[in-house]
Amino acid sequence: MKLITFAIPCYNSAAYMEKCINSLLVGGTDIEIIIVDDGSTKDNTLEIARKYEKEYPDIVRAIHQENGGHGEAVNTGLRNATGRFYKVVDSDDWVDEKSLKKVIKTLKSFEEDNEPDMVIANYVYEKVGATKKRVIHYRNVFPIEKMFTWDEMLAKFKVDQYILMHSVIYKTEVLRKCSLELPKHTFYVDNIFVFEPLPCVNKMYYIDTNFYRYFIGREDQSVNEKVMISRIDQQLRVTKRMIESYLSIEHNNEKCRYYMRNYLRIMMEISSIFLIISGTKEDLAKKKELWQFVKNKDKNLYKELRFCALGWSVNIPGGPLGRGISKIGYKVMNKLIGFN
Repeated sequence: MKLITFAIPCYNSAAYMEKCINSLLVGGTDIEIIIVDDGSTKDNTLEIARKYEKEYPDIVRAIHQENGGHGEAVNTGLRNATGRFYKVVDSDDWVDEKSLKKVIKTLKSFEEDNEPDMVIANYVYEKVGATKKRVIHYRNVFPIEKMFTWDEMLAKFKVDQYILMHSVIYKTEVLRKCSLELPKHTFYVDNIFVFEPLPCVNKMYYIDTNFYRYFIGREDQSVNEKVMISRIDQQLRVTKRMIESYLSIEHNNEKCRYYMRNYLRIMMEISSIFLIISGTKEDLAKKKELWQFVKNKDKNLYKELRFCALGWSVNIPGGPLGRGISKIGYKVMNKLIGFN
């Protein structure tokens, strides 16, 4: 069994995937790299993947599948993973080599009968044109380099500090235990990947190192504002699934439940603000329907999501004037955080 499996979902990724792969190869034979070619058609993604598999047969595996979307590529990686831990690295991102060595050393230090269910590390916004790289860390939230539980968290998360796919490494057994299966042909499923396994997480470990490098800058990227508006139905699909998951899962820890509830507040805010920015009659109706969906599912959850700062910020009364204030608030936050 390998120590950790890194899955790299690839779709027409030939222009940048080698930087990603090369950054991981520093991990040597302790790691497994599964390159999933998700039905690429426009370039030689599969050829590059097979080249690495041939050159590094003890580390790299190349898997070709019919196009199923990012989520299905993550599913395929998980189905084939032999590592005790599982980490997704998108093909246009990469990892810091020094941090990778630290992560591997830390994972190797755990006894197999006393491993964390989830490991968290910092990530860095590698935004095109930014003179200063923004680091998302968790020093104020988690004990550093120490096993801990939900009840031992130090403080609440800031709005830009939530656990994302970039920062998380899951124990493979945990993902399989919760029967994680991401939907096909749907963007933004990385939120589901992080969210749904959380009730199965008991022990955690935080490594204070700037590990994951999150690239932002391509016009066709899923987090590009215009792209997000064009794919808003997929964002809504993900948000609704997370709401249903939250309501259906048995929560054994109130702090975990509180964290997940706050995550839903962010998802509702993101979905709502892009429907507001779109501004079409159809999309404004979808926003109203989204909030009604939550209310119909659970009135208590609706109150918790609607009557908080984020819920209020996207439901300001006053028609066009209120929506205009919501847009300004979003622009200010994006300027401060730079999340797309």
